[in-house]
Amino acid sequence: MRILLPPSETKRLGGRLPFSPRELFLGERLAAPRAAAQRALESVSGDESAATKALKLGVKNRDERLRNLELDASGAMPAIERYTGVLYDALDTETLAPEALDWLRDHVFVQSALFGLVRGGDAIPAYRVSASSRLPELGSPLAKLWAAPHEGALEGSAYVLDLRSKDYAALAPLGALGAEQADYLEVVARSDDGEVRALNHFNKAAKGDLVRRLAESAPAISSRSELLEWARATGLELGVGADASTLRLVTLQGVPAASR
Repeated sequence: MRILLPPSETKRLGGRLPFSPRELFLGERLAAPRAAAQRALESVSGDESAATKALKLGVKNRDERLRNLELDASGAMPAIERYTGVLYDALDTETLAPEALDWLRDHVFVQSALFGLVRGGDAIPAYRVSASSRLPELGSPLAKLWAAPHEGALEGSAYVLDLRSKDYAALAPLGALGAEQADYLEVVARSDDGEVRALNHFNKAAKGDLVRRLAESAPAISSRSELLEWARATGLELGVGADASTLRLVTLQGVPAASR
C-alpha cells in the first residue's frame, strides 16, 4: 500500500540530516525538474517584492522566503516529520512509536511543489512554495513542470490511496502514476439526523487521523477490499463513494456537538 499526502505550508525548521536531492525518491528521473524548481525558487526569493507576490506572502510571513535561500545548508529531516498544519497535527508523528514511524516512512509519500513526490522518510529542508505558486523563471505553472516526469512513478505498486488536495494531485495525476489499483479519498461528516455533508478544514484532521491509525496497526494492505476490511475491523466508516475510483470516509470531526 502507498498513501499520497499533500504537504503543508507550515513546516518545522532545522534538521540534523544532510540534504541530497539525488537521494530523494526517483533521484535520477526527477533530478532535472527538481533542479529547475530550486533555481527558480531561489531566484524569485532573492527579491522581497517578487517573492511576496509569487509565493503569496503577507506582512507577517514574508521572511519565509529566506528559507528558500538556504536549502542546501539549513538541515534536513524526514518529510513525514517536516510538515505541520491540521493534517500533520492529527498524525502527530512525535507521539508515534518507532515501529509506526518506520511504517510511515515506508508507505507514505508527500507531493511537494518543490521536490515532487518524496517518500515519508526522505530528508528535506524547510521551504516555502505551494502548488499554486507561479515562479517567473519557469514561465509556466508547476503542474506543467511535474506532471510528465511523474508518469509511471508508482508502477508496480499494488494499491495507492490518494489523500492529496486537487492542486497537489495535479502535479502528478493519479491515473498516470502507474499503480495497479488506486483510489481517491473524500471525507464527509454525518450528524445524528443522518445528514452527510462535505468538510473543509476538518477533512484534513480526519485524513491525518486515518493515516495515524494505519501506522499504529501497520496492516499489510494491497487492495481496496483489504483496506475496507481493515477499516471495518477498526470501527471506521469507510466505503465506496459515488465515483467508482473514490472512497468515502465518514467522520464526526467538525460536526457541532449538538448534532452528534
